[in-house]
Amino acid sequence: MDAEQLRENAHKMVDFIADYYKSIESFPVLSQVEPGYLRKIIPDSAPNQPESLQNVLDDIQAKIIPGVTHWQSPNFFGYFPSNSSIAGFLGEMLSGGLNIVGFSWVTSPAATELETIVLDWLAKMLKLPEDFLSSGQGGGVIQGTASEAVLVVLLAARDKALRMFGRNSIGKLVVYASDQTHSALRKACQIGGIHAENCRLLKTDSSTNYALSPEVLTEAISQDTASGLVPFFLCATVGTTSSTAVDPLLALGKIAKDNKMWFHIDAAYAGSACICPEYRHYLNGVEEADSFNMNAHKWLLTNFDCSVLWVKDRSALIQSLSTNPEYLKNKASEGNMVVDYKDWQIPLGRRFRSLKLWMMLRLYGQENLLNYLRNHIELAKYFEELVSVDQRFEIVVPRTFSLVCFRLLPPQGDEDCINKMNRDLLEVVNSTGKIFLSHTILSGKYILRLAVGAPLTEGRHISAAWKVLQDEATTLLEQYMKCFWEGDDECST
Repeated sequence: MDAEQLRENAHKMVDFIADYYKSIESFPVLSQVEPGYLRKIIPDSAPNQPESLQNVLDDIQAKIIPGVTHWQSPNFFGYFPSNSSIAGFLGEMLSGGLNIVGFSWVTSPAATELETIVLDWLAKMLKLPEDFLSSGQGGGVIQGTASEAVLVVLLAARDKALRMFGRNSIGKLVVYASDQTHSALRKACQIGGIHAENCRLLKTDSSTNYALSPEVLTEAISQDTASGLVPFFLCATVGTTSSTAVDPLLALGKIAKDNKMWFHIDAAYAGSACICPEYRHYLNGVEEADSFNMNAHKWLLTNFDCSVLWVKDRSALIQSLSTNPEYLKNKASEGNMVVDYKDWQIPLGRRFRSLKLWMMLRLYGQENLLNYLRNHIELAKYFEELVSVDQRFEIVVPRTFSLVCFRLLPPQGDEDCINKMNRDLLEVVNSTGKIFLSHTILSGKYILRLAVGAPLTEGRHISAAWKVLQDEATTLLEQYMKCFWEGDDECST
């Protein structure tokens, strides 16, 4: 394909994407296809001869789009957001066009140096301690996901502990976090060789709004040390997946420091909000941390994937993850004049991801980003107010950022019955295709989650989502009460 063919086909692709966004509200938010649908309509072997781009685009429209759950729809309220923006898309497009593999400085100096610079920018926006900046012993690196971020710092912490206590002590190493911590931590422990029984997910409850209690942590550490075990890693969360709980960073950090543990903070979702001065206090105590992670691809208008990790001591990562085969040696690296990000991550290869973050920050500017985040939080507050005035529903945990946790409360029935009704409500609401929500369970309660964060979401979408929920809840409650008063045992199942 020459330059003119690229120009022609790229224009067609951009037109296709622009048309997709223009019509995105016409699609069911949650894909309505059945498992295995695509195999029935796609040939079982690749074509022998080339096809036109137009034919491929026609197939995407007819066959692929029906199987897409539309994460960028303004009516997508499930999980947490996965932001897209024109700035992020253009950066992704340029990264794909250049297609460099920037594992070391020499493979593309601009890719390494821009990443270092732009992560210093973002660290300053978050008012992170200077120890996390590249000018000192630390610095930032873009990982694929928060799961990768917690894995690499756990490996660094593990190896640091093994150097101190001996290689044979791995069976004694203990990890601590709350039971609300993302499951990525458990997976990191599996990969890192930490015994399953030594991954302490400490119980939380509504009395602390599901944040990790320093007293509970202290007691667990005391019991383990008395048993001859070695506490070495603590993971705190700012904005848990289930309810956006915020762990008390300052108190936890001091406990970690007293016990010589690596202290990691996972702020994958809520970290973005902390660029706003009124939310920065949720990071108080970050100065005690050894590492800090947030996902720019969740709520900061940077297309997936772009998970940002900062560490205070980059040498800890390098000691655990560095390889130096002869075929990768070069003068700049051998002279310790540059950063080689291959030694800060699991894979060797890496894309030019800093381009899209850099372009997003430049094309939006800090002031617009603050307004963008604040708008989503205001929309979530608006939804919370709508729920609060309908006595058929309850807010389960206080809203902190842009997630509202709520559930339907029938006038009669035990907890199992209430849980079933909310499962049914979620299923019927999502099956309409009008909106998409997800759920969680807290203290045995089945809870609906509405997370505001899609770039196109406006107040009218919140109002429409609430109407869908109200209408479907009315139908369910009528059916339930009819069964209840008629004494129909089938209602309970």
